[in-house]
Amino acid sequence: METNNIRNLTYRSVLTVTAISAFYLILSAWLIGYKTDQLFLVLLFNSLFYLSGPTRRFIVGFSVFIVFWIIFDFMKAFPNFRYNSVHIESLYLAEKKIFGIKTAGGTVVTPNEYWQAHTRSFLDIMAGLFYLCWIPLPLAFGGYLFFKDREAYFRFSLTFLLVNLLGFIIYYVYPAAPPWYVQHYGFVFNPHTPGNTAGLGRFDQIFHVAVFSSLYAKSSNVFAAMPSLHASYPLVVFYYGIKTRRGWANLFFGVIMAGIWFAAVYSSHHYVLDVLAGITCGLTGISLFNYGYGRKGGFYRLVQSCVAATSQSPPP
Repeated sequence: METNNIRNLTYRSVLTVTAISAFYLILSAWLIGYKTDQLFLVLLFNSLFYLSGPTRRFIVGFSVFIVFWIIFDFMKAFPNFRYNSVHIESLYLAEKKIFGIKTAGGTVVTPNEYWQAHTRSFLDIMAGLFYLCWIPLPLAFGGYLFFKDREAYFRFSLTFLLVNLLGFIIYYVYPAAPPWYVQHYGFVFNPHTPGNTAGLGRFDQIFHVAVFSSLYAKSSNVFAAMPSLHASYPLVVFYYGIKTRRGWANLFFGVIMAGIWFAAVYSSHHYVLDVLAGITCGLTGISLFNYGYGRKGGFYRLVQSCVAATSQSPPP
């Protein structure tokens, strides 16, 4: 789409948006079946696109996050266990060997098993609150950067997308069961396993809500525990918070980051190894993007094009 077409509605831009919206709905229905989430996404995009110039620039810029969501959603049509064996027992034993905790009875347990036997209501609440930030935090930070520093926003959002793509690739190369799977099903592989709230279900029980039960009912793939992208997202936010000099907000980002890392293990959604892999994935994505951007290559040109396309200045 050309810059002029984004700033000012044209027949071509209307036709393009309409065609993309229709194609997305048809493809979604074919691949994973119709869901109200898909219709909501299309209505939201079209509403903001046609509402005004500022909202049009915003939703076009935020399309980076929409691309992430669509890819993640479509993974339901291509379960990773169809392409490689799922690692269940080997990952569990590796976790116990490296990070095992010796109990008073002399047995060795994983950190997940330790916390499962030592739950506290306060920790259940804090783990739930931290985990609820895994997507709202990067979205909110991205929204702030979009209006405050357009170039920094596209560097952040494209890094976020790159980290996700790296994580998705690993999901297919190394399918892995989460700790709660072993707790419920042992080491026998069951491809029809539904999503599970695991320890986060205690948050729902305390407040008599269905926050996490509704979220994990829509899980794209339960065998995608390695790496923990929940651990990657706050790291990317924290990095760009420091890079863009957000001051005291970085303390908040750091606390959320550490809280999500702890909650991932405490709630039995990830092993410590998963979290470390997620941190590594985040650092790798950041490094790759910075390398490409610093050399004025494709990433640099992409960012500059995105900034120009969402600029408020009128075309020459």
